[in-house]
Amino acid sequence: LLPLSPPMSARGMLLFVTCILGSSVATQLLSLRGGAKKEKVAIIGSGNWGSAIAKVVGRNLLNLDGFEKEVRMWVYQEQVDGKNLTEIINEKHENVKYLKGHKFTDNVVADPNIMSAVEGATLLIFVTPHQFLKFDQLREASLGPDCKAISLIKGIEFEEGGPRLISNIIKDSMGGMDTSVLMGANVANEVAADQFCESTVGFSSDDAGAVWQTLFDCPTFRVGKIKDVSGVELCGALKNIVALGAGFCDGLGYGGNTKAAIIRIGLKETAKFAKLFYKGVLDETFMESCGLADLVTTCFGGRNRACAEAFAKGEGSWDDIEKAKLNGQKLQGTITAKDVMTVLKHKKLEADFPLFTRIHEIAFEGKDPKAIVEL
Repeated sequence: LLPLSPPMSARGMLLFVTCILGSSVATQLLSLRGGAKKEKVAIIGSGNWGSAIAKVVGRNLLNLDGFEKEVRMWVYQEQVDGKNLTEIINEKHENVKYLKGHKFTDNVVADPNIMSAVEGATLLIFVTPHQFLKFDQLREASLGPDCKAISLIKGIEFEEGGPRLISNIIKDSMGGMDTSVLMGANVANEVAADQFCESTVGFSSDDAGAVWQTLFDCPTFRVGKIKDVSGVELCGALKNIVALGAGFCDGLGYGGNTKAAIIRIGLKETAKFAKLFYKGVLDETFMESCGLADLVTTCFGGRNRACAEAFAKGEGSWDDIEKAKLNGQKLQGTITAKDVMTVLKHKKLEADFPLFTRIHEIAFEGKDPKAIVEL
């Protein structure tokens, strides 16, 4: 009899199986055996939406193979009743400031140090207001191999020549990192309460689309995917402008017919804007959760609509309303409306986007809110 050989190492097994079945199948098989390195998730941001998605991701990770169970969430350190917010989150498993009443699973760990929060991560979830994005430290962080990113940030940067997608800012700032987006009809408190909703992953590489869909999808948070990063992201940003128009209607006491007209015109201008500045935007993107569904829910709920209603009622300036209603969070619609108008004026396209133009005039140029129906 031949002597028994010593057990084969994981590396040896990978080489052997690769020869027989090919690298892709071999990697999948070894992943099932626990031989492949697991994905490690980090969340950058912990506001209302960031905390809601941490609740979803943390719970999902407990039941997913191929992923480490712990997820670290970078939290901007604040004091709540004289105590560090991170300490409260880690003791109570709840973000008492931004998502009160909703518990995290124990594997969600708040970390005030962004470098340690992302250490070893292979999947980065960006969910902090876009005006707060800082990459100086992240570029020096010790990330895992083949790290991928996804943006849940519903905003956009603009230069005079046109829009600059947040996903592209992340990609460029992180050395060309594969960056997807997640957008949809997702009011944070409803997501945290496990009220059924849908969302859309916009991806450029099939591998990224698959891993993000796996990470986020669950029975109460159904996630579709489409190969259209630009279209998905622009839907998520521009709908906040339309929501201002819907809020003006509410503040004036107009009914459902008027708001439906604003939504229809807004969707049309969103699609037109996206296709004007980006090639390859798909028509079907606008019928996904990131498109029509997100636009509808934002125009009936959410902070942009609520603040615009208060503005139309004369309750103060945008800064006053933001301070009174948003508990330290930021309004995205007003910022995006300003930036979009910068581009439209530079290109002399105001007449081609009458709703976007009128919303800007009401919000920043002193026009009567009643002019929202004079398009």
